[in-house]
Amino acid sequence: MNRHRSMDIADPRYGRGSPDSAPAARSRCPDSQAAAAALPAESAPVSAPVSIVVPTFREAAGLRALVERVQGALSGYGSEWELLLVDDDSCDGSEEVVAELGRCAPVRLHVRREPPRDLSLSVLLGIRLARFDRVVVMDADLSHPPERIPDLLGALDTGAELVLGSRYVPGASLDRGWSRSRRLSSRLATALAQPLVTCADPLSGFFAADRRLLPVPERLRPLGYKIALELMVRGRLRTTEVPIVFHDRHIGSSKMSWRTLLAYLRQLARLYRFHLAGGWHQAPTRRGRHRPVRR
Repeated sequence: MNRHRSMDIADPRYGRGSPDSAPAARSRCPDSQAAAAALPAESAPVSAPVSIVVPTFREAAGLRALVERVQGALSGYGSEWELLLVDDDSCDGSEEVVAELGRCAPVRLHVRREPPRDLSLSVLLGIRLARFDRVVVMDADLSHPPERIPDLLGALDTGAELVLGSRYVPGASLDRGWSRSRRLSSRLATALAQPLVTCADPLSGFFAADRRLLPVPERLRPLGYKIALELMVRGRLRTTEVPIVFHDRHIGSSKMSWRTLLAYLRQLARLYRFHLAGGWHQAPTRRGRHRPVRR
């Protein structure tokens, strides 16, 4: 029995996800023109359509701000786009909020009811359900700035297979409210993963990719929050990084806990075993084909 329930609650006119065909419910919808003026995009327009995949759990209070920022970041671009929220059965009113927002933006919600609740599983499901092959994954709490989405997409056009929104490259910065102990723990967690990859911020949850180049789901064993790390190690993807300013959430509560830390350590153990065993000689893509991997 299929325990997933999908709600495509966007207006039927968004069959192609065009933000320009939004109905005129201005009093209830995010003001995309004002958002675009306040938050100008920094990259040249991109033409390939894109799905923005956002895993959610009890994020109803911040969804309006998320849609407003994404719509503002992508306004003025000629490409089709959609915002796909994959919710871990929050039961917090998210469905009603998205039903309202769907009147003026190409946003839809899929409720994932199959246990366990897991961010990585929600992301993988969202990538599979996305309308478009080009995908951007980001958090719902706006710690990842939507205004950098065009920059991530632009970097894909230069030949990268996965583009990270990075906290630890020149031009990037962390929220000023981070304590010294939090910065230290973040650096330590990052250092534990760096022997597996060739980037500065392997734990970033903000990334863009073409799903046709990603490992097939059967080859992945994700745990917790670090799905990009899983994709980089098992897919051996050519990766580049775009600097971002990482902000703390202002709405809702953090989902971090000791269980999250244990899940990360278990994921690291799996990936180190895979890495030390030499990995597979070929990396299967999502469509079942195989391509040579770089040693």
